[in-house]
Amino acid sequence: MLFGKKSGIKNRNRERYERVRRLMWIKCESCGRLVYYKDYKENKYICPNCGRAFIMTPKQRFDLLFDDNSWERLVPPSISDDPLNFTDRVSYQDRLTEARDDTGAYDAITTADGTIGGIPTTVCVLNGLFMMGSMGRAAGDAIVAAMEHAIAERRPFIMVTSSGGARMQENILSLMQMARTTVAVNKLHANGIPYIVLLTDPTFGGVTASFAMLGDIHIAEKGARIGFAGRRVIEQNIREKLPSNFQTADYLYEHGMVDMVVARGDLHDTIERILAVLTKQERIPRQIKVTTPVLDASKKIRGMGENEAYDKVLLARHENRPHFLDYINGIVDDWTYLAGDRLYAEDAAMGSGIGFWRGIPAVIIGQEQGRTIESRQKHRFGMANPDGYRKAQRMMRLAEKFNLPLISLFDTAGAFAGREGEERGQSQAVATSISLGLSVKTPYVAVNVGQGGSGGAIAIGTGDRVLMLENAIYSVIAPESCASILWKDNKFKATAAAAMKLTARDMANLNVIDEVIPEPTGGAHTDWQTTMELLSKSVAKHITELQEIPASELPGRRADKYLAMTRDVEIYQPAHVGEEH
Repeated sequence: MLFGKKSGIKNRNRERYERVRRLMWIKCESCGRLVYYKDYKENKYICPNCGRAFIMTPKQRFDLLFDDNSWERLVPPSISDDPLNFTDRVSYQDRLTEARDDTGAYDAITTADGTIGGIPTTVCVLNGLFMMGSMGRAAGDAIVAAMEHAIAERRPFIMVTSSGGARMQENILSLMQMARTTVAVNKLHANGIPYIVLLTDPTFGGVTASFAMLGDIHIAEKGARIGFAGRRVIEQNIREKLPSNFQTADYLYEHGMVDMVVARGDLHDTIERILAVLTKQERIPRQIKVTTPVLDASKKIRGMGENEAYDKVLLARHENRPHFLDYINGIVDDWTYLAGDRLYAEDAAMGSGIGFWRGIPAVIIGQEQGRTIESRQKHRFGMANPDGYRKAQRMMRLAEKFNLPLISLFDTAGAFAGREGEERGQSQAVATSISLGLSVKTPYVAVNVGQGGSGGAIAIGTGDRVLMLENAIYSVIAPESCASILWKDNKFKATAAAAMKLTARDMANLNVIDEVIPEPTGGAHTDWQTTMELLSKSVAKHITELQEIPASELPGRRADKYLAMTRDVEIYQPAHVGEEH
């Protein structure tokens, strides 16, 4: 009896010790090391040893995302428990009771209103600590109610996911939440409500296969694991080992499924920057202040002097000429790069994102050629694969949804000619980009800032207004290739360039473009500051004019413009020099 009493006291002390220890120390599931709770909390619930991001509670998420830790929780709709009277080793009702006791939440969804960057916003959190964040009727109803609330209040909607998928204990009733939540997402899009999805660790199953992959913007938290089927299931199914980075946030970025991978501490500022553009907040444009890279003035451009047309070709290709990302860094405020075609890959050859162009919130796309050997290989000299053009199409739809002007800075020798491009439908991707550009209901200004090469250029060049820098070129094929095919000799490239009428002045005379933007003496490569000032003012002027026209009328006017183009044109070719062809 005495032994039992002492044993009982010992057990109670042990329980109290364990409670205190759990409050003071956390064991990291990734590296196995103990983390002092105060350090863990101050580090935004990330292991300071290995960087593993722990699952956050809804309250912790709200404090992280909303301004000044200030927010108001919304009451979820009530619903009956255990509709199937389900029991496995433990009854479903007992599992619900245990989860509610452990988390203090009614179910896996918690929603709150607050502000992000001063913008009233609704944030909905799928709590991975409540039955692994599984989605049943209660979660589905709460998501639908939260989205309908955002629509009624005209608030941007942020969905934070952490889930193992559908809830097995509700079987088909859980599966139907994939359709029900998708209906609610469709309503968000139809009402022009910004919908941003924040994918955190882990997000799998029916959640990723429904509302979690239907956002305007997809943000993956650094370190998150995201997928449809679990890694172990896939390995068992295909009988092979998967790569170590499989289904990681970075893996999804490379494969075009998310726009960005963001560290937890940067999430508030990133979302604030995105919302400022999508909700068209006012911005005073900052002064353009760029430095022209040092240029060796003694270094002559090989081939210059044959004729004016080919001189323009060489200037358009000059290695010191500013490219897409140079213009973005020099002109655009609050720039956010958006990645991925949501189908297969992120193509660095096609840049895309949102920001403020001289104070105007806009969606901006364009080919990036790169400058160093490494960056040129990464960007493929601005020659995009189908993934790049499908990403451009996604940006066109984004611009239309929020009635944001679309700005295109095209600069490419052409769409990439390669096996992968053909396998993934290069022709279809270019054709669809042209079609969508002609039909998008929002102001669209396209600028040829360098090389306008063939279908790769016109794919993002069918704007309401098409502008062209003075030393840019626009052609169906490179003059060297034209000379090789028609003159049977590459040495006639300058003759071919003149015959093709590919300069900016030629384009204006043929009514293909609406304005020639002058360049500094010597070319854009000699003075980035002046080039960007002239280009940015011209684009802003045309956008302002187009915004006076109802968006619904723009596609019709655009169609009329292109239908009238090339009619009643007479071209007088120069006399051929040299051998007959």
